[in-house]
Amino acid sequence: MATTESEKQVIVVGIDDSDFSTNALLWTLDHLLSPTLNHNFKLLLVYARPSVSASVGFVGPGASEVLPIVEADLRRIAAKVTENAKDLCHKKSVNDVSVDVMEGDPRIVLCDAVEKHHASMLVVGSHGYGALKRAVLGSVSDYCAHHAHCTVMIVKKPKHKH
Repeated sequence: MATTESEKQVIVVGIDDSDFSTNALLWTLDHLLSPTLNHNFKLLLVYARPSVSASVGFVGPGASEVLPIVEADLRRIAAKVTENAKDLCHKKSVNDVSVDVMEGDPRIVLCDAVEKHHASMLVVGSHGYGALKRAVLGSVSDYCAHHAHCTVMIVKKPKHKH
């Protein structure tokens, strides 16, 4: 029986320019969306773009010249990250892919995307921070595991055996 587009469950994958994000996307493509599996999923890649004000952190003389440059740079980075992620999907023969670039804190952006698209699963990479770094920097995966209203898969980067 064929599945219509509206019946497909949505899997949201948080992407950024890190190896941890790439690993999480590859894991999703290999384990949940491989062409050999009979799946009824639609893949949504979500990139949380930092705001210009958060990236610059200053206002005053000279800000009006700097802000457009920073804005253009943030857009260029977002385009590069999303294109690289879409290329990985196409190389793995996964073509039912959408991309959403949203400005804001990745924790909030990912949970909002889950709600907006009624996702069945959220996949994020783990940076492997210890308790202290997690407390200081905050953990996107930890926040999402507690606040996203769907299943959350936290993909750890495999450790290389010595």
